[in-house]
Amino acid sequence: MENNATPRISELELMATKIRRNVLDICMQRGGYAGQGVALADIAACLYFDEMRADDNNWYHDRFVLSNGHDAIMTYGALAEQGAYSMEELRSYNADGTKIDQSPIEGQLGFEITAGSLGQGPSQAAGIAYAERLKGTDKRIYCLFSDGELQEGNVWEAAMFAGHQQLSNLVYIIDNNDLQATGATKDVLGVEPVPEKFESFGFAAKRINGNSIAEILTAFEQARNTTDKPFVIVCDTLLFAGVDCIQAVLPNAHYVAKASADWQAGLQELDEKLSRFSANQQ
Repeated sequence: MENNATPRISELELMATKIRRNVLDICMQRGGYAGQGVALADIAACLYFDEMRADDNNWYHDRFVLSNGHDAIMTYGALAEQGAYSMEELRSYNADGTKIDQSPIEGQLGFEITAGSLGQGPSQAAGIAYAERLKGTDKRIYCLFSDGELQEGNVWEAAMFAGHQQLSNLVYIIDNNDLQATGATKDVLGVEPVPEKFESFGFAAKRINGNSIAEILTAFEQARNTTDKPFVIVCDTLLFAGVDCIQAVLPNAHYVAKASADWQAGLQELDEKLSRFSANQQ
């Protein structure tokens, strides 16, 4: 990894910037969960464009389970760059009659389960990982969920099962932003220490800066090299990380209404970053 880490990191930082721009473009139409989508862009870039292996059908050999449906905006932003959705389609996000739902249903392109009932994803991902092992495949299962979902009991039932079965093909990714709909997670119902709790259930655990491409890549590498237990990556993220002008005014916005942000200023900031990437590559 050391020999080619710098070019790979630069490429993924560029991809994360594109994903951030897509998220703002989508959400500026009607509002939405822009803060989370922007914050998760680094994870999305690493997951979709480096970590998950491709199959022979222009899709993915490995499987991704999104538990917290409101973070679908991250997936939409990434799959626009993958070519699965056009931006024209995605601009109908949350419109009446659209198929681009804020919380997608099972079978929609890019989504394994019906998301939105928080805490369901970890159990379903563990079941999928167990089934893939029984079938003898080498598929790896990745599941993203939020720190607020750790307040759900079925998350810990899933952790108990995954640890007991030593599901080394399962990777949990926790968006640990200390915010849920009704306030700071630590004030509503504290969930820390997250890594130590999962370790007690038989996981290998690593806490990282979820907005650092280098740390994300290292964590995924460690997960791949862990062969006797499931792995959990606790990603400390900041809402709107990477779009300074919006983060400065909406640092704790769980949901953003259409008129709440200066979307054009955010797009301009990201366009300037994309221009700098382009100049550095010449």
